[in-house]
Amino acid sequence: MTSARRMPDSRRAVAERRGRRAELWAAWFLRVKGYRILASRWRGRSGEVDLIGRRGRVLVFVEVKLRDDPGRAAMAAAGRGPARIARAAAEFLATRPELASLDVRFDLMLSSPGRMPRHLPDAWRP
Repeated sequence: MTSARRMPDSRRAVAERRGRRAELWAAWFLRVKGYRILASRWRGRSGEVDLIGRRGRVLVFVEVKLRDDPGRAAMAAAGRGPARIARAAAEFLATRPELASLDVRFDLMLSSPGRMPRHLPDAWRP
């Protein structure tokens, strides 16, 4: 990592705590909408999936983005993130073959301070 992108340890710790809170808030929001959370911060060799949930026959892999502005949160989800999450989803499914017959969807949860999370179902397709 270049020094221009390196965040001081104290700022990194604050960002980590804020991110964890945003993920907890997103998980609560999904539960209220009828999803069962199967995993949070699931990590495989390909990367990490913030939340993995299920509602009926749909298995959702959720990326949670926290920014001061919802537009900036949506922009932060672009780039290589969707491909990384799709690889991690395939890895997760390989460990849970009983879920392989479910419909898979990739959702995005946008979080901003002082606002309810915004759930974007089927935000992208790999």
